[in-house]
Amino acid sequence: MDQGFFILAKMKSNNQAREIPLKLVLTGILFLAAIFFFGFLAKVVVIGKNDLFDSHVFEFFEGHTSPLLVDVMNFITFFGSRTFLLPAYILLVCLLLWKKEKRLAFDVALIGITADLLKLALKNGFQRQRPEMPLLESLQSYSFPSGHALSSFIFFSAIIYVLWKQENMNRVWKWLIAVLLILFSILIGLSRIILRYHYPSDVIAGFCIAFSWVLLSLWLLNKLHFYLQNRRAKI
Repeated sequence: MDQGFFILAKMKSNNQAREIPLKLVLTGILFLAAIFFFGFLAKVVVIGKNDLFDSHVFEFFEGHTSPLLVDVMNFITFFGSRTFLLPAYILLVCLLLWKKEKRLAFDVALIGITADLLKLALKNGFQRQRPEMPLLESLQSYSFPSGHALSSFIFFSAIIYVLWKQENMNRVWKWLIAVLLILFSILIGLSRIILRYHYPSDVIAGFCIAFSWVLLSLWLLNKLHFYLQNRRAKI
């Protein structure tokens, strides 16, 4: 009987060992795919000035845009702006501190700060000019990648990260809210295209680099917290 128990325990440990690398492999593949696609867009579309894809998408929306749609998109695009995101980050961090969740507050604050620095670095690095004839006011900042797409995706991912850490929350609600937030960030990106504030390639690149940055940030933060815990244990 002891031998049977040992075999079952060994099989269970082997299964767990196989599950962990599989998650890491899938995450790694998604991370590299997003980085690769961002690099492809940067090289072919921005540096190579191949605007065929962008032109086709703009042509499609030109035939399907109405004043009502413009008003709706202008409302939605606000939620990807710094005017909304900066107070939203501050409110979220303060709420976490009030709930005495200092680690989560630190994580969210660091993700928000580094995301903004990343956005500025990429925009100033590529210096792509914005599309001509925007439907509303003209913008003077650079176009690639879309800051609204990048920033909104990272912010909503931070909210999802916080929700996933809430043990008393139903898992179904976690998935539902996560899907809705991701869809809303995609809608924000779409608003930038319809309003002609960004090329479609800007928005796609913004989502790609945001997705990669979320994965990298969470991985590094987990490593950092693990290191700090071990250091405290040794003191």
